[in-house]
Amino acid sequence: MEKKRLEGELIKVYFWRGGFMRISYSWIILLSAILFLSSCGARKKTMGRPTTGAVKPNKNAPLSDASDARGMEFSNNKLENYAHLLGVKTKDLDSKSLYYMIDDWMGTPHRMGGLDKGGVDCSGFVSMLYQKVYGKDLPRTSRDMAEKVKRKYDDQLKEGDLVFFSFGGRNIDHVGIYLHNGKFVHVSTRKGVIISNLKDAWYSKYFTRCGTPNI
Repeated sequence: MEKKRLEGELIKVYFWRGGFMRISYSWIILLSAILFLSSCGARKKTMGRPTTGAVKPNKNAPLSDASDARGMEFSNNKLENYAHLLGVKTKDLDSKSLYYMIDDWMGTPHRMGGLDKGGVDCSGFVSMLYQKVYGKDLPRTSRDMAEKVKRKYDDQLKEGDLVFFSFGGRNIDHVGIYLHNGKFVHVSTRKGVIISNLKDAWYSKYFTRCGTPNI
């Protein structure tokens, strides 16, 4: 009798443990789903950040997540394609070398502290372009860059001016280079080097400052 009683207790423990494990796995799966949905990327989707595929119909087309770039058709001429995306004539692109360099880095992924084709961050990309295209040395961080500009209103912006954003709160933490008609080039954390539109909801919401480098 004692042996049967012990066997019965063992069976109970076995099923209890099995049930506990099944419940534990269920909780793990549920908690994982909750954490995923509350992650940075998921929140940004619901906050209106561009979620559609970037526009790049062919290898000569600039990469863009601008809402007004959807459905655009591009040719095999790179400069004409940039002018078309920006809504200007090719002759209105003030610095051709700027666009050739942007094109050379187009799509390069984001990497904090990076400065090469394996990955680059926003301020590294901007400071590198400025040094090579304009021969000017900018501070390394977007916050320090923002302290070195002659501030403008957004309707006064010219090609080569800097635009700043505060995605993480009150402090400036992102920078891009203004091009034409609200478009700017920058390094997106999700899509790398890309051309976006200041007027699109996601960017206009966090647009903080702009101006010409005072160096």
